[in-house]
Amino acid sequence: MTKEDQRHHPRIYSLNLIAYACTDETGQVVMQGMGRTLNVSEGGMLLETHVQIDLQSTVLLTIGLEDDLIEISGKVITSKPGNEDKFEAGIQFTGIGEAELIILKLYIIAFKGLK
Repeated sequence: MTKEDQRHHPRIYSLNLIAYACTDETGQVVMQGMGRTLNVSEGGMLLETHVQIDLQSTVLLTIGLEDDLIEISGKVITSKPGNEDKFEAGIQFTGIGEAELIILKLYIIAFKGLK
């Protein structure tokens, strides 16, 4: 079985700016920055950043999807060097509100329709 087969939700390749904040176990912000999505699904995303994010970090994400901003929390499950001195973090969503999930689903449906 390939890694693609193990995913619960199909990923779409999409470049969106994103603000992120990493928090420690007490909820205090220990690092923040900007990045961009490389792909996104209902369950997670691949985030490209200028600094490497520690594995198992909790991240708070603010994603711009078209005219909407949505806030999602997640956990870093992969972290590795990317292209051109950048880094890639695979993030599994752990906290997404119902309204945010609806916006995310509509965005994914609309993006698939453009292909």
